[in-house]
Amino acid sequence: MLRFFAATLTAALFTTQSFAVDVVDLAGRKVSVPDKVERIILGEGRYMPTLAILDRQDPTQRVVGMMGEFERLDPAGYARFVQRFPKLAKIPRIGRASEDSFSIEQAIALQPQVAIFGIEGHGPASTSKEVIDRLQAAGVAIVFIDFRRDPLGNSVKSMNLLGRVLGREKEASDFVAFYEEQMRRVTSRLASVKSTPTVFLESRVGLTDACCETMAHGMMSGFIDRAGGDNIAKKVVPGEVGTVNLEYLLTQQPRYYIGTAVGALDTVDKMPNRIVLGAGVSPAAARASLVRATRRTGIANLSAVREGRAFAIWHHFYNSPFNVAAVQAIAKWLHPEQFTDLDPDATLRTLYQRFQPFELDGTYWIGLK
Repeated sequence: MLRFFAATLTAALFTTQSFAVDVVDLAGRKVSVPDKVERIILGEGRYMPTLAILDRQDPTQRVVGMMGEFERLDPAGYARFVQRFPKLAKIPRIGRASEDSFSIEQAIALQPQVAIFGIEGHGPASTSKEVIDRLQAAGVAIVFIDFRRDPLGNSVKSMNLLGRVLGREKEASDFVAFYEEQMRRVTSRLASVKSTPTVFLESRVGLTDACCETMAHGMMSGFIDRAGGDNIAKKVVPGEVGTVNLEYLLTQQPRYYIGTAVGALDTVDKMPNRIVLGAGVSPAAARASLVRATRRTGIANLSAVREGRAFAIWHHFYNSPFNVAAVQAIAKWLHPEQFTDLDPDATLRTLYQRFQPFELDGTYWIGLK
């Protein structure tokens, strides 16, 4: 009887220790996660910089599997991480760059304790019922975060959630405190500003020859709202993303043009209309790419381009907790008088110095002038 009681107590303790943390994720699901998480899979490889905020010494240390879009969509940023953490290149890929490429069987075979997925994006989403059911049946706790659908509303929530799940609450709290302080530097000044200049945001410039993909709701559209601008695509695009035709742009003549950059230095020759920003890109190369992109038929006829109110920003801010720096940059473009002393470049440098395993390198936004 004593032996039975001891075995029962041991089992109870093991269960308590193994699944001791209850959290509510960004999909509104109550999830029990192990109190010591040592094996995770990532629904997007581009969450690696986010992990680095919490596991700065080695963000790869807990990752046993990840999607493969990081090296495909941001090769320069990926190269920096591989150079610092060579193990990253050897982590098994459980998919490429889309949800339908995700391998449930391979993910389960890696025996993760926790899967970190976005509520939507390039990997399994909160609507991926089969993935959720099968991973949960295999004993994997699934936690949904969000830096994409509503990045400005959910970045703080996602960082706090990850801090709790990974036992890095202090690191998450330090980041959140800095993030909120920097966001207040924008919102506090805009409270008294009455002007709301119109903006057209062209997404993934040069990815295709068509004009013009845009983000209208959520994602980077929210950056324009928070920076005190009026995104003209909201009136004609019902969903998150869509296309605005050139005639509409030429009729509306937005006060500002902002293009998002998906180019890398090694794509310039093959895809000359892409804007180049990110790791390893000089300001001169970035500006030259923006000049080329804004010489396209129709875009060159926008008054914002002709009069020098055209800018570009790194596309991957749309899915990054460093989005606060992008908001500062846009606010300074739209309201230069109110933000003469605001230095978004310094904010981004500080984010890297304090919360990344290496210093900032490259150019992440640029203007025609």
